[in-house]
Amino acid sequence: MEHVGPMAQIMVVDDDADTVTILARYLQREGFATVEAMSGLQCLKLVGVFKVDVILLDLMMPDMDGFEVVRALKSNPATAEIPIILITARDDIDARSEGMRVGVADFLAKPVFRRQLANRIKAQLDTIATARSIEEALSRIESASDSPDKK
Repeated sequence: MEHVGPMAQIMVVDDDADTVTILARYLQREGFATVEAMSGLQCLKLVGVFKVDVILLDLMMPDMDGFEVVRALKSNPATAEIPIILITARDDIDARSEGMRVGVADFLAKPVFRRQLANRIKAQLDTIATARSIEEALSRIESASDSPDKK
């Protein structure tokens, strides 16, 4: 199978090694490259090393929970625009509202199903691509309106 263009890179963050392995395998089968992190701190280190397109983030982790990780990512201009999909066994309204407040793009309740996961990631990648093309079009319009031809 030939892949046209760069492969999207997805970071999987969960303190459970089996969950990370299973999700990474799902994603690789769907044609994504993966980066694996076993903690929030490791996520924050690796996101500075790898170009990550989407982050799948567990909510309940020791040391640093998912909300703390999201706040750290959103406060850094270099990582603020990366969409974060929160994956959690705690699928309640409080978790969802706090997630929306801190800037989570989407939620998935455990157990996660492969097709659902791939579709949610593709939706985030489509949103990024649309935003980029709008920014490029606006930039072209601004450049054209700034040109010295207008008198």
